Amino acid sequence: MRLDKLSLRDFRNYVNLEVEFDPGVNLIVGDNAQGKTNLLESISYLGTGKSFRAQRTSEMVRFGAEFAELRGEVFSQEREQSIRWVLFPNARPRILERNGAKKRSASDVAGVLPSVLFCPEDLMVLKTGSSQRRRFADHVLSGLRPNYEAALTEYQKILDHKARILRDKEEDMSVLAILPEFNARLCQVGALLISYRARFFASLGQAAQTYHREFSGGLEEFRLTYKTVSTVTDPFAPVEEIRSQLEDHLERHYRAELASCQCLTGPHKDDFDVDLNGISLKSFGSQGQTRTAAISLKLAQRELMAKQWQSEPLLLLDDVLSELDPKRQDFLLNQISHGQVFITCCEPEKVTTGKNIRIENGNIIG
Repeated sequence: MRLDKLSLRDFRNYVNLEVEFDPGVNLIVGDNAQGKTNLLESISYLGTGKSFRAQRTSEMVRFGAEFAELRGEVFSQEREQSIRWVLFPNARPRILERNGAKKRSASDVAGVLPSVLFCPEDLMVLKTGSSQRRRFADHVLSGLRPNYEAALTEYQKILDHKARILRDKEEDMSVLAILPEFNARLCQVGALLISYRARFFASLGQAAQTYHREFSGGLEEFRLTYKTVSTVTDPFAPVEEIRSQLEDHLERHYRAELASCQCLTGPHKDDFDVDLNGISLKSFGSQGQTRTAAISLKLAQRELMAKQWQSEPLLLLDDVLSELDPKRQDFLLNQISHGQVFITCCEPEKVTTGKNIRIENGNIIG
């Protein structure tokens, strides 16, 4: 799986860009604010239809332009393919084409150009609140298991209905009559989410543990712990058993939810912890340890995706070598010796293999 050629028009600070990539390592070099991360964003967006930076599509269209266009020539699924996106700065729907044919949604290119991205913001996943960690897990799991994404979407819809019931009861207590029905469905779908998550975190944690042990030269033992509702004694149990335990959990919190008018507990509050040598990374980890652990998680994610798609996904590394000591830099660079890799860097001498692509003010120099 590889991206052979990328064309950009009016995307971020790129007016017109055409670039061919090496099937191995591509080092994107340049000073700050020249467009290195923008290039990674375009590659990631090409295969997912999602930006890891922008909240709105309009943010990716160059100021004053009527639209932005991204084209990619890809070798995937044992054949040459093409992906084209057209983005607009207003409410007009974006356009997606795969192999010249219009498609309805990003799901129509799922698996054509999967990628794993590391950027400095990923450090916050391990250091801040649980919502970012859930978002990370949901994003990866949705790509690996389409049934999980469907269950997650359904769970959120039921949760929204329940929240509305709890709010509306202040004006009309009769709406509580349908609350048990929504709780029952919430437990049924929630049990499925927990079952998926338990297996995902077990696989992710095991792979990340191996990477981190080698990363740290055997000095740090990585452990990932999945945290779900307290009544679920075994998240690997049959789904029906988990459902029953979730119902018990909601019954215990029934009065508290009525009093607060909020959905206080459930799988939507799930989290995971990372410990190094038994010490919480979130509370006590250094910047270097946090960066190493975050990269280990990304390498583990790539391993799981490679097994799913039977091909190595693209690896996108934005400013990854900062704050790593020479030994950890060497280990990471050894890990990028297979598959197609894109690395942004201000110091090209650190990477001696692959193709150098120098960016200056949205243009390729040399």
